[in-house]
Amino acid sequence: METQFKQIASLIGDPTRATIMWTLLDGKAFTATELAITADTSAQNISMHLNKLVQAGLLSAESQGRHKYYKFSRKEIAYAIEAMANLIPQSAGKSNHLANDLSAIKYCRTCYDHLAGKVGVLITDSLLKQKIIVDSKNTFEVSDKGQKWFYNLGISIDDLKQQRRSFLRPCLDWSERRNHMAGSLAATLLDKMLSSDWLRKIKNSREIIITAKGQKKLAEYFTLSL
Repeated sequence: METQFKQIASLIGDPTRATIMWTLLDGKAFTATELAITADTSAQNISMHLNKLVQAGLLSAESQGRHKYYKFSRKEIAYAIEAMANLIPQSAGKSNHLANDLSAIKYCRTCYDHLAGKVGVLITDSLLKQKIIVDSKNTFEVSDKGQKWFYNLGISIDDLKQQRRSFLRPCLDWSERRNHMAGSLAATLLDKMLSSDWLRKIKNSREIIITAKGQKKLAEYFTLSL
């Protein structure tokens, strides 16, 4: 186990591979060319790094026509990469320019397939306060009230529990240092908000913006004034 951990840590610790992993947190699959541009490296070099990550089981590759697309081999890897950001020390010495660049991401973003940032934490807090979900020994569960609440929102708890993945769990938010929701329920809730135009994704960014309609719906369902 210790040897395997060292191997994984060594793989992720390389700057180019770390950039690849961070880029894939966007939740989309990328081609080698796109990842080479992001990592500012050559096609030959990115291919070598991608092969190592695939062989280690951290990434998977899928061919479509002439292109090959890379993504995390399973969602838990994305969660682990996001969680690693919690190791970054809170620095009071950041420049105003850097602080402004980070502010939107910290406010509302995707954490792979679910909502994170201040808004993600506030939504989770609201669901806990309304007893729609309950915190049981640092695990989240949906209450009987919550089953009906999500059903009225068009989300079937029973169907989600049949999926072969984590249903609902806390995920430590690296910018808020508090938990937001993760798992299939959180992913489905984000999909619902996006498809209903409460939220919108920003192209080539993990940033999420809240629409005027979304502000009204977040106030209605989560008692949030944003």
